[in-house]
Amino acid sequence: MKPKFSTATLFPIFLLLLGTAAARLPFIGNLLPDFSNSGLGNLLPQPVPDQPPSQTERLDYETAFTGDWELISQDCGVSAMHLAITYQNKAVMFDSTVTGPSHAPLPPNNCRPDPTGETNILDCWAHAVEFDLQTYTFRPLKVLTDPWCSSGGFAADGTLVNTGGWKDGVAAVRYATQQILGDGSFIVLGGRRAFNYEFVPAEKSKSTRLYDLPFLLETTDREENNLYPFIHLSTDGNLFVFANNRAILLQPKTGVILREFPPLPGGSRNYPASGMSALLPIDLNDQNSNPTKRTTLFPAHVLICGGAPSNSFHLADAYKTYVPGLKSCGRITITDPLAQWELENMPAPRTIADMLVLPNGDVLIINGAMLGCAGWDFAREPALAPLLYMPAVTGSGRWRELASTWIPRMYHASSAVLPDAAILVAGSNTNPSYNFSEEALFPTELRVEKFRPPYLDPDMDAERPRIDAEKVKKEVGYKESFEVAFTVPGAVVEMTNVKVTMYAPPFTTHGYSMNQRLLVLRVEELGMGRIMVTAPPSGDIAPPGWYMLFVVHMGLPSEAAWVRVHG
Repeated sequence: MKPKFSTATLFPIFLLLLGTAAARLPFIGNLLPDFSNSGLGNLLPQPVPDQPPSQTERLDYETAFTGDWELISQDCGVSAMHLAITYQNKAVMFDSTVTGPSHAPLPPNNCRPDPTGETNILDCWAHAVEFDLQTYTFRPLKVLTDPWCSSGGFAADGTLVNTGGWKDGVAAVRYATQQILGDGSFIVLGGRRAFNYEFVPAEKSKSTRLYDLPFLLETTDREENNLYPFIHLSTDGNLFVFANNRAILLQPKTGVILREFPPLPGGSRNYPASGMSALLPIDLNDQNSNPTKRTTLFPAHVLICGGAPSNSFHLADAYKTYVPGLKSCGRITITDPLAQWELENMPAPRTIADMLVLPNGDVLIINGAMLGCAGWDFAREPALAPLLYMPAVTGSGRWRELASTWIPRMYHASSAVLPDAAILVAGSNTNPSYNFSEEALFPTELRVEKFRPPYLDPDMDAERPRIDAEKVKKEVGYKESFEVAFTVPGAVVEMTNVKVTMYAPPFTTHGYSMNQRLLVLRVEELGMGRIMVTAPPSGDIAPPGWYMLFVVHMGLPSEAAWVRVHG
């Protein structure tokens, strides 16, 4: 098992290659007998009934501003197939090693054997960079193994743990999903012809085991359409696992499937149909919730949008026919024993896009295409305009089309929420190798953009809170009360108009942001220039790690302070 990045990086990065059923890697926990038919479901904690959205949950600010775009780098060296934001305010971008020379040469004497296996050939190009979010410059990182179509997430100490990839490893697995659990360990589930899951512990383990999950085989069709399954850690510590058009609730450490949810109609949602999914904000201010009671749950809601008809990949591959993507969305309360999908439509179809949860609780859908699906040159009609989804607003008014970019962001594009509440947008390569030719329908993209959503309207600056990051505790324990100092220059702040949110930065690739999570913290007291809040109650609510902490006033977020949450 070899580390994939050099130890010269400014932050710790620990990378593993996971295997298919033949692999042997560490795991955590034991697999118990299947109790799915034993009545165990009757013992599950019951959810708190949903409360009607309060006025402060709505989009409080009013602006005609639809956002703006800024080109911040003409060339970041690599195409960002994979993207993650570290607590040191750097963006880590990396790509496959087999797509040819990048625009970022490695330092002298740092070449590696060519990944194609040809003898006496050296690869002297970086396939990963550390991108500075202040200067917009990059530093090459040396990749030792090929992370093509890999998965990842941040460990409790901020280490970026990357799993899977192509070649070079023990037994390659691609298109798997990696999810952090409440104890800080990871589960890695699925992948191409990998109908199983395994655990990657925070500490070294002497045990190695794969666990079969027949559900993954059941959801595979001719085009697969169940790769990069959507996984969300529910507030009870169980996992919502969605593949193709079906979903289950899985107890990760026992392997028990607690129940299966109703199918989501309309088409396929996972790679290569490539829809989008996010866990909606978890509000810890629910007055009916008592985190000390084992029988009470904070409600957890999942949103899934877009995708493609199940035969979209076949039509594009065999006939060069690019059918419209899906415009439908499904929303479900996964903590509800009687959960049903609530269906609605986006303004337009979309596939291979990203879904990001914003600091104020809204959802941004960005990048992607309107025709086709994932794959080399299998999509058409770039979706240049982001969509804003406001979960607390009812009816058609919860959707808003925003300002368009001029750069197509197709297959292998990525995006991320930044500490200043803007969005970093990078990548896009629909070609089997780097192709910058004008003849290419969609040339390989190395430019980096910054998108500012409507809440960053310059005319609203007087209402925008300023957080005093130096006075915010850098580490907090579960259930700990702590103070956040802030000011709002041009407004009188009322309790009903302010909230504090914590955002777990995800690992984004292929249109899915793994481990993304936004929490609305419980407010204890609001004083002059300060607000007292309570840290999340457990790792099931907030897995240990670094979070961006925002103060949100009238729907307008501050810049973030970084806070580490631990037990």
